[in-house]
Amino acid sequence: MNDVEELKTFAAVHARTQRMSPRHCAEILRRITGDEEGARGSWARVWCEAAEEFERRGRPLEAGRHYAMARFPYVDGPARAHAHKKCVEMFGEWRRGLRGVERLDIEAAGGRFGCYAAGLSSRKPLPLLIVTGGIVSVKEQWAPTLRQSARLGMACVVTEMPGVGENGVPYTARAHEMLSALMDAVGSRADTARTYALALSFSGHLALRCAAEDSRLRGIATTGAPVGPFFTDASWRRGVPRITMDTIAHLAGVARADLDGILPGYALDSAELARVRAPVRYVSSLRDEIIPRADVARLRAHLRDLKVLELDDVHASPHHLAESSLWTARSLLEMRGRGGVQAALLGGVLAALRARRGLTALRSR
Repeated sequence: MNDVEELKTFAAVHARTQRMSPRHCAEILRRITGDEEGARGSWARVWCEAAEEFERRGRPLEAGRHYAMARFPYVDGPARAHAHKKCVEMFGEWRRGLRGVERLDIEAAGGRFGCYAAGLSSRKPLPLLIVTGGIVSVKEQWAPTLRQSARLGMACVVTEMPGVGENGVPYTARAHEMLSALMDAVGSRADTARTYALALSFSGHLALRCAAEDSRLRGIATTGAPVGPFFTDASWRRGVPRITMDTIAHLAGVARADLDGILPGYALDSAELARVRAPVRYVSSLRDEIIPRADVARLRAHLRDLKVLELDDVHASPHHLAESSLWTARSLLEMRGRGGVQAALLGGVLAALRARRGLTALRSR
């Protein structure tokens, strides 16, 4: 059974990344008293009750976000399985009202994974943006990105980490092959020779390994991605929150006690990083409780083209979403050679935010 107080702490951060009101989130969390399967006041039940209210009001996108919180951090029984099913259902209802958003299911790397796509066209293939979240993020939370990708002049495919949501690919050291399989699957309807990844947290690790092997990946924007030391330093991991390590064990399909034996094989060595020719833009949280600073140092030592935005925050910088989002969007435009007025405007807004909040300066290495 999950530690409810730890769940509440991490859920508040996760809800913020989904643009959920902190006050609204706090009100729901106050009603949660445990995590017993299906019990009154239990995690999944309370979040599902909140989701059902939005569903009754005909607001499927908001309902889906609450169902996603109900299945947090991963499906471990019937209640969370129901919540995840409803999350997918609500997203399907929402996207039926949109033109050009489609469902894809791809076989690769020992499993099958689901995706949503926008902007795919055999008549006019656009550069491809692949969007993936971390170990607790379902693809349905990326609805705004699907709607906004056209502004970047790109086709967009959103999906999940191996083992998360509807991704049946095993989370192994070869899990990054799913990204190449995704590029193969949409190659007739997107310019996959110019593929970029917005790959947050642990999916950033997959994107880096993919870029070392697949030259179609031309740029990576990530936040708090593990590289090497997280996987190799068992003493560091002993201080990582339990919920994180339990989730990784679930995705990998092993007992938590067995993680020390397998995780070193996930680390990227210096030779792999040297083969990454794609530019990498990395948001680093100075108080990250999950990813050690040594991971960023490793990137600085071995990558050819790296820029790092440092923010005084915890993992994923949830209190600096505006700054990190603006910087990431500008970085994506610049990496694909489309800076211009749009990038300049984003840079101006970012500079104003940085001046107001006293953010740590951007460092190029």
